[in-house]
Amino acid sequence: MARTHVIGAGMAGLACAVRLARAGEAVTLYDAAPQAGGRCRSLYDPQLERWIDNGNHLLLSANPNARAFLRATGAEHHLSAPPNAAFPFVDLKTGERWTVRPNDGRLPWWLWVPSRRVKGASALDHLRGAGIAFARDGETVAERLSRPGHAIWERLWKPLAVSILNTEPEAADARLLRRVILDSFAKGGRYSRPLVAIQSLSDTFVDPALATLDVYGADVRLGWRLRDLGGDDGGITGLDFAQGYEPVAPDDRVILAVPAPVARQLIPGLTAPTDTRPIVNAHIRLPHRARLAEGIPFLGLVGGTAEWVFLRNDVASVTVSAATQLADRSPSEIAEILWPDVAKALALDPRHQPPMRVIKERRATFAQTPAAVRQRPPAKTPIPNLLLAGDWTDTGLPATIEGATTSGHTAADLVLKAR
Repeated sequence: MARTHVIGAGMAGLACAVRLARAGEAVTLYDAAPQAGGRCRSLYDPQLERWIDNGNHLLLSANPNARAFLRATGAEHHLSAPPNAAFPFVDLKTGERWTVRPNDGRLPWWLWVPSRRVKGASALDHLRGAGIAFARDGETVAERLSRPGHAIWERLWKPLAVSILNTEPEAADARLLRRVILDSFAKGGRYSRPLVAIQSLSDTFVDPALATLDVYGADVRLGWRLRDLGGDDGGITGLDFAQGYEPVAPDDRVILAVPAPVARQLIPGLTAPTDTRPIVNAHIRLPHRARLAEGIPFLGLVGGTAEWVFLRNDVASVTVSAATQLADRSPSEIAEILWPDVAKALALDPRHQPPMRVIKERRATFAQTPAAVRQRPPAKTPIPNLLLAGDWTDTGLPATIEGATTSGHTAADLVLKAR
């Protein structure tokens, strides 16, 4: 029976393998790491004595492929399910708080309700954001939306752009942000509800996927690092692992769902993004369980270094995207910088810093600039039985969980269509 070899068990590889296995395809899934999930994973921290996530991830109700993946693994109920779209913020400099609340329908009447929009910004200020729909090729987010000194830029567009694209707005591709806005906020709150993992990333995205693959008889091999691809331009004939050589039959397919730097090493001459941006996350065990207004488990921070804080029981997790300068600092320095922001946001005593675990992802995503976007390769390669998957491939989406699962589903569908 023809088999598909999926190399890489991150979100793209898991989504690809699950779709193929459920369709009856024989699948072998490999990953160099001892655990699946890639950057979307959880770990037990002995200092905090708590399970924490490698990083913080927020989905939107408009993410069809990520949600389809979770439905396929029976894990969609592992996400929070807020009844309405609500995005709370606090300005750390002024102490002002507000919550952006789009109404469900397409007609944005919420813009004329001051309590639903960005504090200090008018309805017209918000409407000017519709200009993102006309973003041109090569245009940056700042060129399209920046209004220095205006509340709508500092308190909404800038923090959203940085967190979605993990690239500074002055360099980030405006058309990637356009895709997200048109698919979600432009359609109303029904498509903009924020969804977060209730227990952990592994509990939501990884463990159910591995269980599903087991049910469908997929072969999962963790700790298998691919060293080389055997074959030539006519096709891949074998996979050279440290554990041995795995032959690839003429009817087999190979899907590389590995990070872009690994793909470039395995496929000489591959055009793919090279520049990256880091993300810094800090996990803090609080002296007691904290809650935010209305039970929303996250809060956007403006005017400080920290950008988002997520709450899960007595752990506060902080995210700083495009954190190039911060990533070069030591964990203790980062803790000293971030704790005052968190303390102010959660109304805690800044003089007493609790235990904190800092995690740096130095190459979290590719730098999502116009130049890098042009380097994203399609799923198909010139080699007949070789496909690509990963959030760095040409999905038309940012490098997010939705982008990764979309790429995995695209590669899987190409295999199934060829069958």
